Amino acid sequence: MTRVFISGSSTGLGLMAGRLLLEQGHQVVLHARSETRADDAKRALPGAEAVVIGDLETIAGAKNVAARVNALGRFDAVIHNAAVGYRERHRTTADGLPHVFAINTLAAYILTALIERPKRLIYLSSGMHHHADAHLDDILWRERRWDGSTAYAESKLHDAMLAFAIARRWPDVLSNALEPGWVPTKMGGLGAPDDLDQAHLTQAWLAASDDAAARTTAGYFYHLKPRDPNPQARDVALQDRLIDICGKIAGVQLP
Repeated sequence: MTRVFISGSSTGLGLMAGRLLLEQGHQVVLHARSETRADDAKRALPGAEAVVIGDLETIAGAKNVAARVNALGRFDAVIHNAAVGYRERHRTTADGLPHVFAINTLAAYILTALIERPKRLIYLSSGMHHHADAHLDDILWRERRWDGSTAYAESKLHDAMLAFAIARRWPDVLSNALEPGWVPTKMGGLGAPDDLDQAHLTQAWLAASDDAAARTTAGYFYHLKPRDPNPQARDVALQDRLIDICGKIAGVQLP
């Protein structure tokens, strides 16, 4: 039996992955942004061990979520699922950061750095990352005109970069990234053409399966199959720059 924490799992793919893992006999802890969303998650998945509550939009909020996760004890796997989508208008957080970067990139970094190291880490990227540039020189969108789609794609490239950086730095952890497909969730929109029934399978498989193909690291997957990521995701220099930038902004160093 595997014990799994899933960020951003009160609805959508995170909740679907949690349900599948429970059906497979694993323990699952969900995460919700607010008390209201936590109540919804408990009703949707009453078998969940717990629901951690906390808003990942701020640095303090992400640190608090990590502390609450650690208070529950060690996890075998963490699925970094929390994100906002590609249709977001420009908005800055209380920390003065673009909220897409704060939630999709920085929160994943903070949780990675502060949650007690699990055996497996899974990061949700997106097919949109294939056409993105990391833009680390303007990661906070202070020089460019805002484009929500581009900001989202960049953040999902960052998530893949983070997965591969962790795989390189922590050889005792299986760290992988995946794209679930463009599926008709609240984030993806009703017109999304990909298969929703496939969208949550890979993250659950990477988190808990004993299959040899799932017991890998620095992999990138789509519907249970390896796929080549954006080449920038494999660039060690870019990975290290991203880690350095996130560490300085968050005031949290990666162990």
